Amino acid sequence: MNYRRYRFQCEPLKPTAEILVSELADLGFESFVDTPTGVEAYIPESQDDPRRVENLVQGWDGDVEIAFTAETIPDENWNARWESEYEPVRVGNRFFVRASFHPVNPEVEHDIVIDPRMSFGTGHHATTALMLEMIGDMDLHGKSVLDMGCGTGVLGIAAMLSGASSALGIDTEERAYENSLENAAANGVDMTVKHGNAAEIGGRTFDVIFANINKNVLKADMATYAHALKPGGTILLSGFFDTDIGELTDVAGKYNLRPTVTKESNHWAALAFQKAIS
Repeated sequence: MNYRRYRFQCEPLKPTAEILVSELADLGFESFVDTPTGVEAYIPESQDDPRRVENLVQGWDGDVEIAFTAETIPDENWNARWESEYEPVRVGNRFFVRASFHPVNPEVEHDIVIDPRMSFGTGHHATTALMLEMIGDMDLHGKSVLDMGCGTGVLGIAAMLSGASSALGIDTEERAYENSLENAAANGVDMTVKHGNAAEIGGRTFDVIFANINKNVLKADMATYAHALKPGGTILLSGFFDTDIGELTDVAGKYNLRPTVTKESNHWAALAFQKAIS
């Protein structure tokens, strides 16, 4: 499958690029790479509609300038690109996220091998790093975990390496589904992965839920997440901006989810909630 690569130049760079990424995700863009002048964004060629991108860019006010170019990237070029540009990511002393061709870092507790194959979730983006930070602060021993929008599977894998008894990853993208299975095997963890949306949860319940997606999906599926979370359980949310914290906290509150932790980085945010016991 071919992809389309859009290269955006943003002026001012921040927070324009961060906001643009969120809006592009709503259009179906799957992966993003920060650049010194903006961001590169990738979308399957079959889902690309240049008119929607043009309308999005033209909708910004006059104080912001966004220019872009687009090109087709043959499928076979993607892995070579990642191998040339993908650097390991260290998250405190708990996690070291690397590709299979990088050496192990012996100073970090959990070594996680992630070969992305065009899936989101390598630790480079602030939202993934924030989620990993919160996971690193949790006691997951013996806990059942759901990872919604699992991407590469990195969060579920981190949970299993941290002592979780089980992890279920779900993603709407077939490539992410396949990639999560590959990465789980590479890390020697028995993580279940399903291809689909929140309907794949079925009647299962979990001690902990991760959902690093985007604001609109989080709001739409909050009731489903809350229903799947055991009383007293914890849900971690990210994929949105710090300006969205209040809105998501209000939505979560409707389902007896109480905020416990807030983390922010480069205008992005992550929230932890605990479900009321009664």
